[in-house]
Amino acid sequence: MENSWLSKFLPKDEYKEKRMLYFIAESAIILATLLFLFVLLNNYSLYGSSNTGTLALLSLGFIVAYILLRYILSGIEYTEVTSEKRYSKEKKAIINRSFIFLILLIIAYALIDGIPSDITEIFIPLSSAFFIALFMYFVSYTSLKRSFKKNKDILDD
Repeated sequence: MENSWLSKFLPKDEYKEKRMLYFIAESAIILATLLFLFVLLNNYSLYGSSNTGTLALLSLGFIVAYILLRYILSGIEYTEVTSEKRYSKEKKAIINRSFIFLILLIIAYALIDGIPSDITEIFIPLSSAFFIALFMYFVSYTSLKRSFKKNKDILDD
């Protein structure tokens, strides 16, 4: 664990460092679970009008976003991508997965809310589904790009 601010606070012994990381991860999961329960209970009892519930939800969102962002930017997801050919193949797979996700999201929305009766009612679900699929594509593509760069650097050394 070389490139993290957390390494400054961890023991130098590898076994102790690994155990401490497990403890920190466990505490983060417990904290996220407690925040989620707090949000549910707080919004249920106060009918969603509490500022503390909003703060707890933002805290939970921060935990999830931080972990996702660090995972994406670390370049560890696509460990097998080491050649241009494999990179292109994975890029096409990401496009296909994003497109399939978009179609499934539109179908799920139609099943849950019903088929819209006019063109203006279609705009919000279609645009929401499109932006969610686009976000999914950019997250996956960024992860692929970082992984490919990291894998090339490792192979060059």
